[in-house]
Amino acid sequence: MISDNLRKVRQELQNSCALVSRNKEEVTLIGVTKSVDLEKTIELANLGVLDIAENRVGPFLAKKAEMQDFSKIRWHFIGNLQRRKVKSVINEIDYFHALDSLNLAKEIQKRANHCISCFVEVNISGERTKQGILPDELENFINELQFYDKICVVGLMTMAPKYSTEKQQHQIFGQLKSLQVEIAKKELSYALCTQTSMGMTNDFPIAVQEGATYIRIGTALFKE
Repeated sequence: MISDNLRKVRQELQNSCALVSRNKEEVTLIGVTKSVDLEKTIELANLGVLDIAENRVGPFLAKKAEMQDFSKIRWHFIGNLQRRKVKSVINEIDYFHALDSLNLAKEIQKRANHCISCFVEVNISGERTKQGILPDELENFINELQFYDKICVVGLMTMAPKYSTEKQQHQIFGQLKSLQVEIAKKELSYALCTQTSMGMTNDFPIAVQEGATYIRIGTALFKE
């Protein structure tokens, strides 16, 4: 089941890249395993998906402990990370996809023992229910991060509204890509910002068309 689903996702990814003359190798597929057990996570890794994402500290740490033999896995933490849990998780991950406040940056700075690859979360859609830095506050936020040497801004992350139209998705993902390019042009040593983390099961083809370099896929991989 997972192998068939993965084949379909990869084909759709390839088709989306072809539409805009992109190389599919430019896009990293992250398997979001937050809703499945260890057995299915291992099955996905055995199929060659070596970027794995979780959003809860306890389950993440438990899975990582059981998957020590998978030395090539890159662990991603997505979703909100409470400051009181930063200490437990921040040195166990390869990428953090939801840096959204200076208070969180301060806690990472305090707890990290190396430079953490972070995506700054941007609230492009303006939804009150979503976390993230507003677009017009992003430049100032990035500037403030120069004082935190344990944070390396590798890119920006956003999510489209669950019931958004394709037109809205193009606008949201296109705007994030534009913001990422503008920051990258500054060539900041602490914020090279060359990546975009955007696109999930319902909207990743459009995210890819708009320049996503990391897509976060869960449901499409594990659906019955």
